[in-house]
Amino acid sequence: MPILEREDSGAIARLTLNAPEKLNALSDAMLAALTDEFSRISAQPEIRAVILAGAGKAFCAGHDLKEMTAGRQAKDGGKAYFADLFGRCGKVMMAIRALPQPVIAEAHGIATAAGCQLVASCDMAVAAEGTRFGVNGVNIGLFCSTPMVALSRNIPRKQAFEMLTTGEFITSERALELGLINRIVPHDQLTEATNTLAETVAAKLGAVVRIGKEAFYNQLEMPLDQAYAYTGSVMVENMLFRDTAEGISAFIEKRPPDWEQ
Repeated sequence: MPILEREDSGAIARLTLNAPEKLNALSDAMLAALTDEFSRISAQPEIRAVILAGAGKAFCAGHDLKEMTAGRQAKDGGKAYFADLFGRCGKVMMAIRALPQPVIAEAHGIATAAGCQLVASCDMAVAAEGTRFGVNGVNIGLFCSTPMVALSRNIPRKQAFEMLTTGEFITSERALELGLINRIVPHDQLTEATNTLAETVAAKLGAVVRIGKEAFYNQLEMPLDQAYAYTGSVMVENMLFRDTAEGISAFIEKRPPDWEQ
């Protein structure tokens, strides 16, 4: 069985982390598989939404600690291996942001350390009741510094710092309150709820969602005046789309739009 499974349904690509015996750890093989699949999806405009799920009883338990322990056996104590590992992991997280398509995490069980980072890196997240989220590395003497990047860009800083320094899990209800996830559903409705959200997004004009996602993240890093100037230019570009003109006409004429993209 592949370590990362892909199943397409119309305009939606479902990626499933498929190493349940390791709680879907972000091993070297898993990071490589995610990198390859994200690269393929980015070149497929017919895919308009991506779901990222996990097989078995957990979404993702973070890095593969056995692989990390083996990496320490190098002559340099693992310095080169660890630099490469965290660099590759960071590139996977940034690839989610760079994807033209929105990515929805479908979380259950636990999402801890780099697994929590994975949820935080996705554009949206749906969680099953009872899911727990944590950046627990501090409990084994390893501060979750790279997961901190995504986490601190999702939730208020004091709550992020508390999670990082206590190593305690938060519930799905708390994750919803803090903004780490979008919604909670019963476990037996998780796939259906995530699919429904993905279908809603995939039904929109693909070209518009693509430029919108890029603009969303770009403007967050700009001063207010630059953000307005930049997003204004994006809207000008958007208004010149043939399908946008068609969408406006269809709204005025109270009919479904005849979109080409």
